[in-house]
Amino acid sequence: MFRWKKLGKVFSPQHVTGRSWLKEFAQAPATLLMEDRLRVYFSCRPAADAHGQYVSYSAYVDLDRSDLFKVRHVADRPILQLGGVGAFDEFGIYPVSVIRDDGEVRAYYAGWTRCESVPFNVAIGCAISRDGGSTFARLGAGPVLGYTLEEPFVLSGPKVRRFNGRWYLFYIAGRKWKMVDGRAEPVYKIRMATSDDGVRWERLNKDLITNRIEEDEAQASPDVLYANGKYHMFFCYRYSEHYRGRRNGYRIGYASSTDLVNWERDDSKAGIDVSETGWDAEMISYPHVFELDGKVYMAYLGDQVGRYGFGIAELQGELK
Repeated sequence: MFRWKKLGKVFSPQHVTGRSWLKEFAQAPATLLMEDRLRVYFSCRPAADAHGQYVSYSAYVDLDRSDLFKVRHVADRPILQLGGVGAFDEFGIYPVSVIRDDGEVRAYYAGWTRCESVPFNVAIGCAISRDGGSTFARLGAGPVLGYTLEEPFVLSGPKVRRFNGRWYLFYIAGRKWKMVDGRAEPVYKIRMATSDDGVRWERLNKDLITNRIEEDEAQASPDVLYANGKYHMFFCYRYSEHYRGRRNGYRIGYASSTDLVNWERDDSKAGIDVSETGWDAEMISYPHVFELDGKVYMAYLGDQVGRYGFGIAELQGELK
């Protein structure tokens, strides 16, 4: 069993002023290591419109590399504007995952559009930064990973990695919409695609993680690191119904693999759970695991899926 020491909540969007597009939420943290700071990308929202509808932007906060609780800078504007009318990312860019590629930074993100019979649909886009990760430009107007016969809706939660010179994209794909108390709730599973160039993707077309709590378990945010001879995946999962509270809300799970295709799930090893009280007492979700100066950390969300910010935990020991 791994053991994570919670260091506390690092960033709260409610403390930021002067940015009307950043009123609440700091969702799906993803890191980019810089010389003197740790840049953490996250997704946020302005206030809802007159009809109670939200849009979602992605931005970043720079944390001091030697003191992760010291905020150096918050982005002055979103890293990418919303897509045009009718585009797959017209109403949201959430979540985002970043990776360096030679002198550029690539961002893989989930683009949201609104629907009529269900609340939304999502596909995965890609954008490039040539200014060190401050601003990004789309590769094109469409997604790099869109809907197929096997993956017909809700492609989201991208996490990009490179192993042995090959690109790996871990993501989620929708399985069904389930009506719960008159509301359509999505059920999605963890999937993977590989690529030689990070643009043209070959899908495995296989659910990577077995269900544990129920057949309609929803899984998200699959983040993978390699250490001590195997691949370690931390992810989150929830029940399909009434999951917006402590009882059925998100928890963090764990799986391991030697080949990135076949995964053995063992949530008892995850080593982190909700707190008794405080900002992460109801749920804990969207883990992002990263290495910094010889230590392994996990950035994660608390109650209401990051409405009040994200926190960081430090691994006690090694990934084995």
